[in-house]
Amino acid sequence: METIRLNKPDKAFTREVEHESGQDLSRCYQCGNCTAGCPMNPEYDFSVTRIMRLIQAGQKDSVLSSRAVWMCATCETCTQRCPNNIDVAQVMDVCRHMARREGRSVYKIKSFFDSFLSSIAWCGRAHEMGIMTAFMLRTGRLWTDVELAPKVLPKGKMSILPHVVDGRKEVAAILKRFKEGAADEAVVRAKLKAKGIDVDAPQTGAPAAAPAVDPCGPGGAPIGLDYSATGFSDAAPAPADSPKNTTSVSEEVRS
Repeated sequence: METIRLNKPDKAFTREVEHESGQDLSRCYQCGNCTAGCPMNPEYDFSVTRIMRLIQAGQKDSVLSSRAVWMCATCETCTQRCPNNIDVAQVMDVCRHMARREGRSVYKIKSFFDSFLSSIAWCGRAHEMGIMTAFMLRTGRLWTDVELAPKVLPKGKMSILPHVVDGRKEVAAILKRFKEGAADEAVVRAKLKAKGIDVDAPQTGAPAAAPAVDPCGPGGAPIGLDYSATGFSDAAPAPADSPKNTTSVSEEVRS
């Protein structure tokens, strides 16, 4: 197993991811279900399981600079397979937004996203030929897949001219407001609170959270992560007046 040497933990990063995603990441105990079901895992530099562990360990640079958060297809297979009901796809999406805000995006993938959104803003729907052309111009890859044109164009698979749909201006206005920052969380929260809506109030009738399982083994460091250079341990010490919780995963499932 490859060992990753960790930098000094950024606990503020962990808290920020939890806040923006609304997920309790301490409940992840690296069972590997997310990685086992991920169809994009062969394209990742870090598996989903490892991304989750790096977030827990406060490794901001490793997470936001990774290719994995950009290659995620948001199919939500990981979310469906998680035994602790963590919305892993939402966590990946939050990390992608954070990487974009800090200018750490993978250039070619970001260029494709920008080309796609530009097509939506211009036509109201995706125009494949326009997306491909814009992506080639943004990245300088002018001859990418050009050999497919004689096979695709005669069959009508890709229209040269865009199909403009009704409501195009409304769609463009939505994207413009988002680009200008109108969808910033702080702005939205302020508007909701001005209307008397308490966005921080707990939802009534919400199911009780499952007890957290310590993802660390003895000594506080999980297998595959080297904490020797940081002096940091995720494992919380057990209270002095009570023994450390040793409830197994199988016992939790039965309960």
